[in-house]
Amino acid sequence: MTTQRRREKAAAAAVEPVGAGKSEAHGYEFGGPIGAFVLTFGLPFVCYAFAFLCNDVSGCPAPSLLSPSKLFSSPALSAQSGRQHALATLKRETGWPGVGGLISVEAVLGTLAWYGWSLLLHVLLPAQEVEGTELATGGRLKYRFNSFSSALVTLFLCAAGSWALGPNFQLWTFINTHYVQILTTNVLIAYFLSTYTYLRSFSVKRGNTSHRELAAGGHTGNIIYDFFIGRELNPRVTVPYLGEIDIKAFMELRPGMLGWILLNLAYTAKQYKSYGYITDSMLIVNFTQTLYVLDALYMESAILTTMDLTRDGFGFMLAFGDLAWLPFTYSLQARYLSVHPVILGPWYALAILGMGLGGYIIFRGSNSQKNAFRTNPDDPSVAHLEYIQTASGAKLLTSGWWGRARHINYLGDWLLSWSYCLPTLFSGYRLTNSILTPGSRLVTTDGMAGWAIPVTYFYLLYFAVLLVHRERRDEEKCRRKYGRDWEKYVAKVPYRIIPGVY
Repeated sequence: MTTQRRREKAAAAAVEPVGAGKSEAHGYEFGGPIGAFVLTFGLPFVCYAFAFLCNDVSGCPAPSLLSPSKLFSSPALSAQSGRQHALATLKRETGWPGVGGLISVEAVLGTLAWYGWSLLLHVLLPAQEVEGTELATGGRLKYRFNSFSSALVTLFLCAAGSWALGPNFQLWTFINTHYVQILTTNVLIAYFLSTYTYLRSFSVKRGNTSHRELAAGGHTGNIIYDFFIGRELNPRVTVPYLGEIDIKAFMELRPGMLGWILLNLAYTAKQYKSYGYITDSMLIVNFTQTLYVLDALYMESAILTTMDLTRDGFGFMLAFGDLAWLPFTYSLQARYLSVHPVILGPWYALAILGMGLGGYIIFRGSNSQKNAFRTNPDDPSVAHLEYIQTASGAKLLTSGWWGRARHINYLGDWLLSWSYCLPTLFSGYRLTNSILTPGSRLVTTDGMAGWAIPVTYFYLLYFAVLLVHRERRDEEKCRRKYGRDWEKYVAKVPYRIIPGVY
């Protein structure tokens, strides 16, 4: 080979995207490009559907939806007039603000202030400096973790504001007044970040010194799919005066996850302001969901070994999921209870709380056992556990929590989700104007009980599908990584999530 040819080959290798030729073969997920297109442009409409069809204007769901034949047909109206009448009725019952009302300057500024506050705490508060897992191209990235202390500072200030001003604390009134506009702002931020990281990913080249690389399954060449799944594995950006920020790690636990709890607290303040008390159902929802979030924030460094950090790129899937889908759909139960207060009574409340705590024990116990074993297999708490030594050097636990099912932590996660939804009972309500007290409204369940189950129990069903899908993705990854050793592991631990069942 001539010297000139060697130089040309070296130059070509220098600009070849990281990941090309080094990653294992990955097929499409989520239904491929068509599924990615549907999810990218369809999921925001799901969020808006929940926001408007279950509302504090007419009911949950909007009462006219229970009689669609009457809504769209009337002997006194023509077909066209009937459609116009139906549309006008739905707009009135859902509190539709018009397209222009979906966003406001106040909501944009308030949301950006929240992101700015989150960034400020990330930079200023003391943090744990941790190295991530080894990258496919070699080397490790450093991460700065202080989400838990950031949450404590934020919640302390919220508690102080609530103590001083009660349910009229400005943050709670702002959230309840601009709920839809805040949702829109977060959706737009998700689209912006997805576009920015997608375009920027094309500057990832071989030989870069900043450990930038493409996600193994994120550079298929299909624009829609790669935009959705994420091209770059660990996009980072340098913010003036704040330093380098890992976009994916920051968005994973900060604005959306803690935002979920702030939404819940705002709905709790709304219930108290409307009725003068806080129900046991609202307290259970807040307690179990806050426990879950604070646990995730306290164990922040555990995200370094998750699929999100080690395998998935940062695209619309994670951006929208972290910033819009998670906080605004996971908080549906508290939003429902803020309008329709449900009193459970001590026995039912204890049963739901017990289920939630049982799920948390499984979730936290299994994850803690895995993390302890990974950190120090000789630790007395895990030294007795049996395992399979793989050819790759990894050890697969076959006893303890992980001897019961290959993803036993998912079972705990799902059981905990029951305690989020059950407090809403046989959900559904209607709002009617009070005859006795002009200007006030009555909340009744007449003819509505059970019709809101698709809303308040959505998380339970969606989460089951999500966990099974995530388990299947992880299984496929492990089969590629461990080969025959994984087959041995499956023979020893045959159940996927639920021991003796699945």
